[in-house]
Amino acid sequence: MSEVICGTGCTIDDDATVGYGTFDEPTRIGDDATIRAGSIVYGDVVVGDEFTTGHDVLVREGTTIGDDALVGTKSVIDGASAIGSHVSIQTGVYVPTETTIGDNVFLGPNAVLTNDEYPIRTDDGLEGPTIEDGASVGANATLLPGVTVGENAFVAAGAVVTDDVPPDSLAVGAPARAQTLPDPLRGPNRIA
Repeated sequence: MSEVICGTGCTIDDDATVGYGTFDEPTRIGDDATIRAGSIVYGDVVVGDEFTTGHDVLVREGTTIGDDALVGTKSVIDGASAIGSHVSIQTGVYVPTETTIGDNVFLGPNAVLTNDEYPIRTDDGLEGPTIEDGASVGANATLLPGVTVGENAFVAAGAVVTDDVPPDSLAVGAPARAQTLPDPLRGPNRIA
């Protein structure tokens, strides 16, 4: 097990594992974290204050997560990713390595982010998506490798994002096409 440095007021369920594996860098968990049963947080992970998991969450090595972040039940963050503050990752979301997620981002249930353009066919390297500040991704949406979802953009449920989504736009369909963001969807996310 890796060294674990946990702030004040942390609650870690008995059958959660924090500091899994042997890494040179410790697992650092900020103040007032709640890590629920069945969750595994590897070594070499840095998490800010008020981090909360659902049950059976996996956070792999090399990941950084800001303050006030929620990672929902059975979600996987596969490591080497940067996730901002005030982020809500709902149930069953997959975040691959080499992904960047900004602040105030919402990822709906079962959203899937990918990082390998031609899985196991070529060795072109991995490039996860970038989701900029204030963006929302709906339930069951799929983001392909290397795409950027712009600031305050909204990806509709079930969309398949194959190209960049401009800031302040709505991406709909498979493949997703950007259109004008409707007035009710304008403005910042209200993640509490």
